[in-house]
Amino acid sequence: MKFIINVIDDQSNSGRPAEMAEINKFNDQLRVNGQFIFAGGLASPESADVIDNRNDANLSTGKPLFANKENFSGFWLIQAESIDVARKLAFAGSKACNRKVELRPLLG
Repeated sequence: MKFIINVIDDQSNSGRPAEMAEINKFNDQLRVNGQFIFAGGLASPESADVIDNRNDANLSTGKPLFANKENFSGFWLIQAESIDVARKLAFAGSKACNRKVELRPLLG
């Protein structure tokens, strides 16, 4: 099963050196266990642009979908044999990055 762990933050590029070291350790452990697919950080929400070209609408908002203070600042794509294992990894990821996270299964 595949999952996404979204990192929730009110900033972008906010990881302090000690947090980045813990994130790197977490990533390394995911790799060792064959659970790592991909991870990355996201630019600030101010750089987001919602695009809608359904029925050739050609619409662009020039802003993020949500106006909340908290947004996603990064994510992990992981592979786990069960939701229970994925939840344990999400707890470990939250601790490593020192942020709240959201866990979601990928469909398909």
